[in-house]
Amino acid sequence: MQAFAALLEALVYAPQRNAKLRIIESWLAGSADPDRGLGLAALTGELVLPHVRGGMIRALVESRVDPLLFGLSRDYVGDLAETAALIWPAGGGTSSPRAPSLAEVVAALTAASRDEAPALVAGWLDVFDASGRFALLKLATGALRVGVSARLAKTAVASWGGVPLADIEEVWHGLAPPYLPLFAWLEGRTPPPAPGDVAVFRPMMLAQPLDEGELGGIAAADFAAEWKWDGIRVQLAGRGAPGAAAGAVFSRGGDEISGAFPEISGALCFSAVLDGELLVVRDAVVGPFNDLQQRLGRKGPSRGLMRQHPAHVRLYDILREDGEDLRTLPFQARRARLEAWFARMSPARMDVSPLLPFEDWADLAALRADARDAGREGLMLKRRDSIYVAGRPKGLWFKWKRDPLTVDCVLMYAQRGSGKRSSYYSDYTFGCWRTGDQGAELVPVGKAYSGFTDAELVELDKWVRGHTVERFGPVRAVAPGLVLEVAFDALQPSQRHRSGIAMRFPRIRRIRWDKPAEQADTLENLRVLLPPHLD
Repeated sequence: MQAFAALLEALVYAPQRNAKLRIIESWLAGSADPDRGLGLAALTGELVLPHVRGGMIRALVESRVDPLLFGLSRDYVGDLAETAALIWPAGGGTSSPRAPSLAEVVAALTAASRDEAPALVAGWLDVFDASGRFALLKLATGALRVGVSARLAKTAVASWGGVPLADIEEVWHGLAPPYLPLFAWLEGRTPPPAPGDVAVFRPMMLAQPLDEGELGGIAAADFAAEWKWDGIRVQLAGRGAPGAAAGAVFSRGGDEISGAFPEISGALCFSAVLDGELLVVRDAVVGPFNDLQQRLGRKGPSRGLMRQHPAHVRLYDILREDGEDLRTLPFQARRARLEAWFARMSPARMDVSPLLPFEDWADLAALRADARDAGREGLMLKRRDSIYVAGRPKGLWFKWKRDPLTVDCVLMYAQRGSGKRSSYYSDYTFGCWRTGDQGAELVPVGKAYSGFTDAELVELDKWVRGHTVERFGPVRAVAPGLVLEVAFDALQPSQRHRSGIAMRFPRIRRIRWDKPAEQADTLENLRVLLPPHLD
């Protein structure tokens, strides 16, 4: 466990991606099974331990420390696990002085009941130092927040093992922690692990944002164009036929989301792997992203929810057909295979995203200009000769998104960030003016934590601290005096928000130090930006 604690501590203090890669590689080389596999599962989000939640940790700490002191410390530090690790009175229990290994911690927490888990965690907190306590709490809650994504961790495994990242990702979903067959293969002791009877995720090909200044150097005839739909990218791994091993629906990052969309996973009665966009479609009309959001994250949606928000996949590409890998074919050939396959199979709840006819970039610019009114995000441009390559290769696929909408809002609340931002108020809730019987009032319309530089973050944090009017734990309410120009992709109605609207991908575009708060936009100005059929 101490080795895992040292790993997390090193990752926290390594700001650069390459430095994190080297740290993980060194840890893999110096660790033994099963600890290295369990640590890898924690880094990739694959390790789920029951019964340890933030409320339990707070209760444990408050049983040993003055709750007021803990609350003030939590507000200052900004991270629950870090605060608990630092403030916990070491050696205060009667547990064995021997610190458990990572594998022992995982095994004990996996077997423990909800009532048994607090005593286990308290005993371990007594024997670990601050670094070990921090690692234990991060591991147990699953909230590592050390700047390592699942893909970065897999990249480190690939680099350490001397194999392409795509090879790791292709076997990943056929394995479970602690990944003993994976390490045996990478160390040359066994052949590559076979996926067996599970559906396997193939790493997805992604598009680069289009720099319009580069259009003059790109031949329009070399590209095919289609709409960029406002859903989530998915991969469908077909199961072959009824009664065969189950197929799966994967998100762009490779997470299986089949349980949230049983009407889609139940339709995978074919031997193919498809790339597409998951949408809500009613009577051939694509619903707003907010409709799809009602389905995301639910492991078992009700029949009523599925009826109200019917899932649909608009297909972009075909990667495998009847066991044949098609990714090395050019896009144009894959597209022909997709259309022929779809005409033959006619799978339920799916259609093929149409290709758009155009002569030159001016034609596409005109289509893009109308994308918002049509409820689309913009355009996708794909080289006709491009093979399907994992990651975001340069010059093959482009996304030409519609221009964002902007509105001037007033900062209302600020919350402490996490990780390296835990000492700053970096998450901002902002609002617009609404006029009522009692005069003008600010109504929250969104929240953002991106779009500003590190230097601007320091200025914003200083302003928040100097204009605080109320405190709610890690959140501060501020006097209405700072205007933020907020960019967002779309607006949609929302019954969950007091304003009645919700922003899609809000981010801070500019800090309007020059603009008086009373001159910020009104809720009526914002509602004008709703699509006509949603207002």
